[in-house]
Amino acid sequence: MGWKDAFDDAMKELEGIRQQLARLDDPTVGLIALHGDVTQSRLKILEQLQAGVTGLREENREVRRRQERMINDLNETRSELQQLLDLVDVLRSFAPPERAGDTSGESTQAHPEGTAQLLEPEAGHGSSAGAEGRPSVSTDSDSQGEIMENTGHQPQPAAGEDQDLVLKRAIEAAYQGTGTPVGQPTATTPQASADSEDPQVTHGVLLLKAAGVASAELIAHRDTWEWLAALAVDHSHFRTPPSVEDIKEGRVQTVLSGRSLIALLIELWNTRSTATPLQGDWALAMTTYNRIAAELTDVTGQGETIRIVLDDGLPHEASC
Repeated sequence: MGWKDAFDDAMKELEGIRQQLARLDDPTVGLIALHGDVTQSRLKILEQLQAGVTGLREENREVRRRQERMINDLNETRSELQQLLDLVDVLRSFAPPERAGDTSGESTQAHPEGTAQLLEPEAGHGSSAGAEGRPSVSTDSDSQGEIMENTGHQPQPAAGEDQDLVLKRAIEAAYQGTGTPVGQPTATTPQASADSEDPQVTHGVLLLKAAGVASAELIAHRDTWEWLAALAVDHSHFRTPPSVEDIKEGRVQTVLSGRSLIALLIELWNTRSTATPLQGDWALAMTTYNRIAAELTDVTGQGETIRIVLDDGLPHEASC
C-alpha cells in the first residue's frame, strides 16, 4: 500500500539522520574534534603572546637600567664639577690678583729714585728742604702706582666675579660676532679670541643658534633615533615629535623643535664628555653632535630648513 511505502521511506531517512548524528560522538570528527582544535590554537596563541610580553619586559628593564646608569653618571659628574668649582673658589681666595707683582715691582722701582732725589736736597739744603720735597715725590709715585694698577686690572674680571657671568659674556660676544665681551676694552682681543676657541663658548653659541631654530628635520635609522630619543627624553626641554615617518631601508624622518634641539645638544655634550672612549655611546654622541653643529654653523637666517642627516650611505639630496 502507498502509506506503507511512505512510512518505510521516512524510517530510512530517520535512520540516516541517526547515523549522521552518531558520527558527532567520534573523537576524530565532529564537535569534539573541533573543540580540541580550538583548545590547541588557543594554547599556541597564549604561548606566543607570553613570549612577546616577556621580550618586551626584558627590553623595558634594559632601557630602565640604561637610564639609571646614565642618571647616576650624570649625578656623579655634577658632583665632581661642583667639587671642582668649590675648590676653585677656595684657591681663588688665596691667589693674588693678576699683575699685582708687576705693579709692586714698578712701585718699588719708582720709590728708590724718589729716595735718591730726596737725599740730594738733604745733603745740599738741609732737613727742611728734604721735608718739603718728600710729599711731592711720594704723591707722584703713589698716583703712578694707582694708575698702573687700575690699567693692569681693567681688562681682567674682578677676583670675586661669578665665572658663570664671565662665560655668558664670552658666549654672547662670540654669538654676536664681536669677539670681545661687553664691557672689556679692545686691548683684550687676543684673550677674547682665545675665549671664542673655548669648547664651552663654542657649545654655548650652538645652543643660542638652536634657540633661534623653529624646526629641524632629522633623518636617521630607527635604531639611532630610538637611542637619541631615550638619551634626551628626561631633559625638561625635550618634546617627543608628534610623528616619526618611516621612509625606506629602516630610515625614519622626523621634525624637532628648536627647544628639543637644545635638549638634544646638551645631552649629547654630556654623553660625549662622560662616556667611555671607543664605545658605542661615545661614537654616537660625537658623530651626532658634530653633525648638528655643522648644520647650525652654516645657518644664515634666511629661513632655510635645518636638515640633519645621519646617513653617509646616500648623497644628502637623495637621503630624503
